[in-house]
Amino acid sequence: MYNEALDGRTLEEVISEIKSNPNYIKYEDLPQNYINAVIAVEDHRFREHGAIDLVAIARAIYINVTNFELLEGGSTITQQVAKNIFYIENSNPVPRKIAEIITAFDLEKYYTKDEIIELYVNTIYFGDGYYGIEEACQGYLGKSATEMNLQDCTMMAGIPNAPSVYAPTVNPDLTRSRQEKVISDMKEYGYLSEEDSQNLLNSLDKYYENFVTQNSHFFTQTLPTLN
Repeated sequence: MYNEALDGRTLEEVISEIKSNPNYIKYEDLPQNYINAVIAVEDHRFREHGAIDLVAIARAIYINVTNFELLEGGSTITQQVAKNIFYIENSNPVPRKIAEIITAFDLEKYYTKDEIIELYVNTIYFGDGYYGIEEACQGYLGKSATEMNLQDCTMMAGIPNAPSVYAPTVNPDLTRSRQEKVISDMKEYGYLSEEDSQNLLNSLDKYYENFVTQNSHFFTQTLPTLN
């Protein structure tokens, strides 16, 4: 199944094709706050583990078992990249997961952490047909990903977890709730100070008022009240 996922091409060829997209953004051109936000909320041990994170897997199993429902996953950013760029449909989740893990190990072997997160933010889905951070920023913010401020960075980092829920065109209240989670994680893992995180949270009322006003064409129904 791994060979099928590559579709007869080498890993290098597949990634080269992805990088040829005119909306592809290089790591060094992205705001560091955005990189930090993504790592904090998606995989805070990203730079410490390899293709898989046994600590995260164990934590996810414990949380899911003790709560009797699926509340948390254990996939790393690298595994998500593998799924995004090599994923193929298969009704059996076992071989699909094996192919994903094999690909993740190859990514960690041949590419740096910066290159992997670069691939991640350029291939994730943001909802409304937008793939990759540049396309999503142009669509939602009307600006390039290179121009994101801290408010933009924390909002955009939260959307890919569940685009059908957190896309700002769906429900700004839920987008904001997810953004607050991103800010909390950034503070917890040392990317934001207590003062900076509180100032950022205090700025969100105005941020969303401006967003809704500037993007009223997104909404065809009455907007929920922003609290």
